[in-house]
Amino acid sequence: QVQLVESGGGLVQAGGSLRLSCVASGRTFSSYTMGWFRQAPGKEREFVAAISWNGGSTDYAGSVKGRFTISRDNIKNTVYLQMNSLKPEDTAVYYCAASSLIASIATMWNGYQYIYWGQGTQVTVSS
Repeated sequence: QVQLVESGGGLVQAGGSLRLSCVASGRTFSSYTMGWFRQAPGKEREFVAAISWNGGSTDYAGSVKGRFTISRDNIKNTVYLQMNSLKPEDTAVYYCAASSLIASIATMWNGYQYIYWGQGTQVTVSS
């Protein structure tokens, strides 16, 4: 069992930055692929970014590539999402998730591949 707790959300002006953190409980964090997803009001949940168990591979949604960076610290059991050049369309609840699947990082965009989810943190970008 893994519990995930996100933090770092808030209100920021367009063009600003935020760093989200997701702390995982349990001793097997380093064996999981981790992902960030988001859901805006009235919209489907969408993939944002994923990182392999050792941080060696990452993948991003096209809408955030070049602006967001996912990273992890397996000593601290934490995954991060650095978000720069934020836009109003980035406004959403952001969720981190953990997957035990062994697969190419390029295939880890589907939320159904993840078995543990956090409660989410709100990110609001004002124009």
